[in-house]
Amino acid sequence: MFSRCVFTFLCLHLIVSRAGALFGYGLIRCQFNSVHDAVYLEQLYFNKVFLGQFNSSVMRFDGYTNYTKGIANLLNKNPVFIKQEKKNVLKCTSHVANLLDSLSKTVIKPYVRLTLTEVKGSSHSHMLVCSVYSFYPRDITVTWLQDGEVVTDDVTTTGTLSNGNWLYQIHTHLDFTPKFGQKFTCKVEHASFKKPRLYEWNPMSQSDREKMAVGTAGMALGSVFLAVGVIYYLCNKNDRQLVPGG
Repeated sequence: MFSRCVFTFLCLHLIVSRAGALFGYGLIRCQFNSVHDAVYLEQLYFNKVFLGQFNSSVMRFDGYTNYTKGIANLLNKNPVFIKQEKKNVLKCTSHVANLLDSLSKTVIKPYVRLTLTEVKGSSHSHMLVCSVYSFYPRDITVTWLQDGEVVTDDVTTTGTLSNGNWLYQIHTHLDFTPKFGQKFTCKVEHASFKKPRLYEWNPMSQSDREKMAVGTAGMALGSVFLAVGVIYYLCNKNDRQLVPGG
């Protein structure tokens, strides 16, 4: 039915149009926020002009040009057309129900990262950031713990942000001044976890990692100098000429 409707509208404009280039197309949309809030649309365009559309929220076809208003009036009085559109609306809502049911059973585990940054012009010298990426469904709880106790002061959060691809992310910040023996934990609760996940950070472990990185870099640099020295020695050895005694 929709294809015949498209053909009728486009043929009409093909006959009456004086434009040099002719291009027409139709779109079918099933837009929804929930099963009970789905809208079925059939839209027609010709040479970038919006000719008209069927909208399930009003259950009629509306024409937006002088040529299509009359045809839209005829379609809306046609019981066969209305019956077919009702079937299309039911297909739309049934597909939405199936999609939402499938998504409700889908869970994607988040990727969590802790980062430490220095803060200037604040009462605290540092800020810990707990970033939680690429999770589904949307509902999630992120909590800061200090030595096992919940921290609420000096904590800010971005709220849950959409990635635009059905996945979400959230970032929570904790301002603090490092002290010896402190242990901070980012606690993440999500449907993809059987139990809350704990991601720990403490100043000593951070310092140890930095020392290890410096030591590793030193060893790598030493290896480079050693390799250069060996190559230089071998090259000079091959270039030497033995001089026989007199």
